[in-house]
Amino acid sequence: MGLFGRKNTESATAVATLPVDPALAALTGDYTIDPAHSSIGFTVRHAMVTNVRGTFAEHEGTLKLDGTDPGASTASIDVRIASVDTGIADRDGHLRGGDFFDAERFPLMTFRSTRAEQLGGDAYRITGDLTIKDVTRPLSIDLEFNGTATDVYGNERVGFEGSAEILRSEWGLTWNAALETGGVMVSDKVKLNFDISAIKNAA
Repeated sequence: MGLFGRKNTESATAVATLPVDPALAALTGDYTIDPAHSSIGFTVRHAMVTNVRGTFAEHEGTLKLDGTDPGASTASIDVRIASVDTGIADRDGHLRGGDFFDAERFPLMTFRSTRAEQLGGDAYRITGDLTIKDVTRPLSIDLEFNGTATDVYGNERVGFEGSAEILRSEWGLTWNAALETGGVMVSDKVKLNFDISAIKNAA
């Protein structure tokens, strides 16, 4: 079921005449991300030999799904940097400080979508602007649509999970330390992970 625009080479006239999937059309609306049932995190290589995983406990965002014009669907997410949690207090403090995120000066990491497309089946890609500190660069996130459900409180939910890889240096996160055995303490490549549950707003 296509939530976002599908790539094709047909003319605009031909695309306009395609029938609308009723199930897709029913999803049209504004949604609020449920932070209690969503996760935004990262994985980064440490000391060249293992992975460190972390999450951002505080985040909020919205989705706008358009079932009759899927390419018009959008996403907006704000992440509070000070909520970073890797399970080690000293490491979290270092990440919040000036060597990394400088959370006091730049409290939010933000994503604003600019394009969405279906890759096939339930696979999608959403592209937008990711801002960390004072640097904004494009980012594409590959997503899988996990479906819809009505929860026990009557909320209509949609779910997505996805990931993306970035080079942190491209956003000004350049701190590192050389290892005596060669290599560096923290890899430049970081994997971002998203597990999103969003509730449809009341009409």
